[in-house]
Amino acid sequence: MDLKARIIEQALGEGFVMARICRPDAVPDVPDRLAAFIEAGYHGQMAWMAERMHWRANPAALWPEARSVLMLAESYTPEHDPRAVLEAPEKGAISVYAQNRDYHDIVKKRLKRLARWMIVEAGGQVKVFVDTAPVPEKALGMAAGLGWQGKHTNLVSREWGNWAFLGSVFTTLDLEPDAAGIDHCGTCQSCLDVCPTNAFPAPYQLDARRCISYLTIEHSGAVDEGLRALMGNHIYGCDDCLAACPWNKFAVAARDMRYAARDDLAAPDLADLVTLDDAAFRAKFSGSAVKRIGRDRFVRNVLYAIGNSGLASLRGAAQELCEDPDEAVSDAARWAVTQLDKTCRV
Repeated sequence: MDLKARIIEQALGEGFVMARICRPDAVPDVPDRLAAFIEAGYHGQMAWMAERMHWRANPAALWPEARSVLMLAESYTPEHDPRAVLEAPEKGAISVYAQNRDYHDIVKKRLKRLARWMIVEAGGQVKVFVDTAPVPEKALGMAAGLGWQGKHTNLVSREWGNWAFLGSVFTTLDLEPDAAGIDHCGTCQSCLDVCPTNAFPAPYQLDARRCISYLTIEHSGAVDEGLRALMGNHIYGCDDCLAACPWNKFAVAARDMRYAARDDLAAPDLADLVTLDDAAFRAKFSGSAVKRIGRDRFVRNVLYAIGNSGLASLRGAAQELCEDPDEAVSDAARWAVTQLDKTCRV
């Protein structure tokens, strides 16, 4: 086999479900799209997106010596229906990707093993990235032919659905690029229709300020009262638009068991989560992506879910936090108590 074929084979052997190649400059539309996103204020409090636009808008500027980008997809398809928990008001909904080990660590280690293999086999230099660097991974994934950016702005594939983590290996090796992905969304807008907060101003556009994933993870301080009731029992992230995609009929099972949901995180009890102090929060979410938002933001989210639950049995727990030292937590607690007083069911 030639070098490219051997690299792809090695990537699949590492556990990735697909690997394709593009040039670093294969996304010429990203600068204008990113500028429009920032100009509209859709990035909310994510100031880092505006601060690193010169890199995020142009992957070739991130590392000028790179000649090729190997884009990889790793499946984390859930074994259960992630929307089932939404019908259980006493439970909290945690995004599928955060129900076990932090994927950043798992994917990056896999990328590093692959990159070391590439150096041994073909020389050159490499840099690996997974989510935390200013790399437009979804746009590069489409340019490389992994799939296409769907109307929910996430990458979709006819081979593996849309449950996948993306990673990249930038290399100085000159590898033949693959054909870009083709949009197969057609007239379907299931992902748009299912969004609880109407976070999509138009197909292929996301206003993060209304997105539950953004609100529960990135947004600091109190969430706008007009959005709280729409958040339901989502307490970390949201999978609604991903779960609604019909292309998931081709979803590939996750190969790494560390992505399988922990028993205590698939559908945790709100009553247990709302009592967590900082030490208990850190212990419970050690090794999980949830840990990075901290106890205060997490408990704030739990209190919004309690306020939306309509369960009188949870009122006492919310009342206990009405004087919490964190302003956002105490505000959420008072809101939850008020909501439960309005509409309670035992």
